[in-house]
Amino acid sequence: MSIETLENNFWKLAVHPRLGASPVALEAMADGAWQAVMRPTSPALLEGNDSAGFSSYNLAPYSNRIKNNTFMFEGREYKLQPNWSDGILTIHGDIRNRELAMIRSERALEFFYDSRDVSDSNYPFSFSFKTRYSLEGDVFVSHLELQNVGDVPMPAGLGYHPYFMPTFSGSSAAPKLHFQAKSVYLTDTTRIPDGGSQAIPAELDFSSPKAATGFFIDHVYNGWNGVATLEWTGSNYGLRIEGDPIYTHFVVFNGDPDGTVALEPVSHCTDGFNLLARGVENTGVKILAPGEILAGAMRLKLEKLG
Repeated sequence: MSIETLENNFWKLAVHPRLGASPVALEAMADGAWQAVMRPTSPALLEGNDSAGFSSYNLAPYSNRIKNNTFMFEGREYKLQPNWSDGILTIHGDIRNRELAMIRSERALEFFYDSRDVSDSNYPFSFSFKTRYSLEGDVFVSHLELQNVGDVPMPAGLGYHPYFMPTFSGSSAAPKLHFQAKSVYLTDTTRIPDGGSQAIPAELDFSSPKAATGFFIDHVYNGWNGVATLEWTGSNYGLRIEGDPIYTHFVVFNGDPDGTVALEPVSHCTDGFNLLARGVENTGVKILAPGEILAGAMRLKLEKLG
C-alpha cells in the first residue's frame, strides 16, 4: 500500500492511489496543532479494497444511486452491475475503487484513469478521468475532469463525497450548516426521487444557519449557489466550501454511525439519467459529445470566526 501526501502550513492531505485517488485524511492547522477536518481513515480500511469508509471519494462518471441498476439513454436501456458492499446498489460511479496513475509536483498530486485500459468497466461508455489536488496557500483545491473518449454521446456527471468532522478544536455542540439552494428532491425510503425538485420545506431549509446533526437527512438540493459553510459551534472555526458552476446540486447526508456530515458538491441529482430520459428538467446531467470534457473544482478554506 502506498499513501501519497501533500502538506503546507495550512493543510495536510493523504491520498490512496489504488482506491480512486480517494482522500484518507485531511487535516488543518488550528490552535497550533493538526486537526482532522475530514474523518480519519482506519489502518484496517487502508489495507482493504473499498473506499466507502474513507475520508472522501470522487464520484464519476455519475454520482449517487441509479434506480434498479438500470438507466435509459437515447431510447436504449443500459444495465450496470451492483458496486456497493450490499451487493444490491449501483451507486457513486465507477472511479472510487479503481487504481489511478499519478504524477507528483511540489504543490500538487495529479491522478489519471482511462476506462479503456480495464476489462471490467462498469459503465457502457468510454471515458477518461483526472483529479488534481493542490494546496494554494490556505485553500485546499480538488479539481475533477471527465472526458468522453468514445465515439458516441454519453450522459455524465461529477462530484465529491467528503465526510466532515462533527467536532473541531473543542467545539461543544452540533455544527451549524448554511447554504442557499432553490429546491430539493423529495424521496421515499429508497432515497431516490420520483420527479423533479420541489420547494424546500422548513425542516430541510439551511438558508439560515441550523444544526447539521441530531436528525437524519439524505437529500439532494438543486440550484445550489456554490457556497456552503459548516460552523463548529463553540469553537472559533468554520469551514467554507465552494464549488465551480458545474456543481449545481448539493447533497447533505448525516446518516453514518460516526456522526460525520457528508456535504457533497455534485453536478446532477440522484438517478439523474433516468429522470432526464423521462423528460424531467434541470437534473444537471450533462450529455458529452465525443471528445467533450466536463470539469470543475471544489475549494475548502478554514475560517477563523469572531
